[in-house]
Amino acid sequence: MLGFFCFLLIALGFAVATAPAVSQGGRAAVVMHVDGVIGPATADYFARSLAKARNGGAAIVVLRLDTPGGLDTSMREMIREIIASPVPVVAYVAPGGARAASAGTYIVYASHVAAMAPGTNLGAATPVEIGGLPELTPQEKSPPEKTKDQAAPAPPTASKMEAKAINDAVAYIRGLAHLRGRNADWAERAVREAASLDARDALAAKVIDFMARDVADVLAQADGRVVTVGGAPVTLHTRGLAIEHIRPDWRHQALATIANPNVALILMMIGIYGLLFEFMNPGALYPGTIGVICLLTGLYALAVLPVNYAGLALILVGIGLMTAEAFAPSFGILGIGGAAAFLLGGMILIDTDAPGFGLSLPLVAGLAAASLAFTLLVLRLALTSRARRIVSGREEMIGCPGVVQDWGDGAGFVFAHGERWRAVSAAPLRPGDRIRTVGIENLTLTVTPEETGDRP
Repeated sequence: MLGFFCFLLIALGFAVATAPAVSQGGRAAVVMHVDGVIGPATADYFARSLAKARNGGAAIVVLRLDTPGGLDTSMREMIREIIASPVPVVAYVAPGGARAASAGTYIVYASHVAAMAPGTNLGAATPVEIGGLPELTPQEKSPPEKTKDQAAPAPPTASKMEAKAINDAVAYIRGLAHLRGRNADWAERAVREAASLDARDALAAKVIDFMARDVADVLAQADGRVVTVGGAPVTLHTRGLAIEHIRPDWRHQALATIANPNVALILMMIGIYGLLFEFMNPGALYPGTIGVICLLTGLYALAVLPVNYAGLALILVGIGLMTAEAFAPSFGILGIGGAAAFLLGGMILIDTDAPGFGLSLPLVAGLAAASLAFTLLVLRLALTSRARRIVSGREEMIGCPGVVQDWGDGAGFVFAHGERWRAVSAAPLRPGDRIRTVGIENLTLTVTPEETGDRP
């Protein structure tokens, strides 16, 4: 045991020693990498890395972006971190061919300095959590006249919920534009019309501050700029800074995998059926242990995702109905209803159309089919077992043959089922006669001569 704890301490010390660290000299530029969909794992990685850069005394943080967008909640978490950060943050859309679409556009607008590599683009920031916008006519695509700081009303064809979401997004991005002195009118077009710009046009429209070939070029061009950090102007001194990268670690990778809605649903299913098997076979341990771990992990993933609780309730009801079919056969009504509820719940479980966070319909259908098949298998086994002869317990003694050992006055002892039993009979018997059991009360058998006994 002592050796185990020593090994654990050594391993922990090695992990801490080899973890990426930020220079304590205070003259370093920390580069973070956000590639792919922005979700809970990305927000967690960004917050932890920003705290590490702050505690390490970094001079500036460069957020290297290449994203198609992501969840609104995760995006807002990142923006809150940027606005509250005492370390200036540069949003750098790179490498060539990268994009900062949707949620990425908001992050670019929120950063203290915005830069793009040649051949990149940003925009298309229309919110899609409510399933997208209706197609607008050319007349509706042009917003009505408005003052500089006044948000235009939503198109007349949009529903109230769509108008509410759009106006909220417009106000949010215009607020970020005013905070950083960027083009607020184009930001509104990016939300209302899903407008996009390449790097050169973004620079001309004053959406970004400059174009840069690489991180070193970003630091060189950012040098001498004055930005507002914590409400006070700060002059950047970034030329020649050492560059240190903080890349996503195993924690980020694990959280990104778990926070995938498809993985979360699979984990939840494994957990539910693991617990079900444990309840059916108490003491098996493995199904229950694995089930609890998977169920808690799946529920954690669903807790950080935009879950529609009606969909989750339908999934649980579907699983319950398909399980009930195995214990209370209803000629398929419960099983089919459960499969339908499971499918419907899976289709509406995740309340967003953000890329990378949709449930796979084939996966949901496959899980529903597998659950229904399992239910039908259990039902078939139950029906088959009813037709088989009982081979254990009290009922198994009925019809069991035996031989009289001692007898007198209508009672005696018989040898049946490999054991000596007390027995009674209304028929006259003698030692050596073959008998058959027709009843049992407590530990006394009721027997009859074999030639007159009827096996049930």
